[in-house]
Amino acid sequence: MANETTEYTCTDCGAVSCNKGDNRFPDFCLTTHLDPEELAQVIDLYHSDETVRKIAIAGAEVEGGFYGKYTRVEEIMEFARRIGAKKIGIATCAGLISESRIFARILKAHNFEVYGVVCKIGAVPKTELNISAEYIRKHGECICNPVMQAKILNKNNTELNVIVGLCVGHDSLFIKFSEAICTTLVVKDRVTGHNPVAALYTAQSYYNKLLKT
Repeated sequence: MANETTEYTCTDCGAVSCNKGDNRFPDFCLTTHLDPEELAQVIDLYHSDETVRKIAIAGAEVEGGFYGKYTRVEEIMEFARRIGAKKIGIATCAGLISESRIFARILKAHNFEVYGVVCKIGAVPKTELNISAEYIRKHGECICNPVMQAKILNKNNTELNVIVGLCVGHDSLFIKFSEAICTTLVVKDRVTGHNPVAALYTAQSYYNKLLKT
């Protein structure tokens, strides 16, 4: 049997010296193994690419200026202001339309223009995609349509698109086809009330089944 070498990455590290700034990097640290030329090229992007620079600085300012003070809703609005985005697109799950309606009201109260598109746009039955009957929960159930969501928001020239509870994979397609930059307000998790990190916090207790092969 051939010898297998384990390749360690950041998820194997508990030191996180790159964040602490104490220079106590483990031997396998990805930071210490970076190609200096490639790193320099990436850093140059933050200086030379106007869009990258604007987004990076706005994100850093929101994080540093409102750390532990702003909710995610407030952070999104502050980020939008700092990148000059006045028209916000909402790509919402049909199951979270009530939450998206409240979010839209908040955005409008803060002088943003809002355009929302629900995941079931087009009302296309799942059978049209030849999805197996075992994965259709009710008669006439329609597919989630993230590509159409993105295309409609593109046509309406949204400047920042916010994902509200799109399914795993559907959010991926939405991001792929969205012309505007995207951020997330709600991550879909039907079991934990849309709080997926709960499974990680309880992986040593209630959700220890997740660690079993």
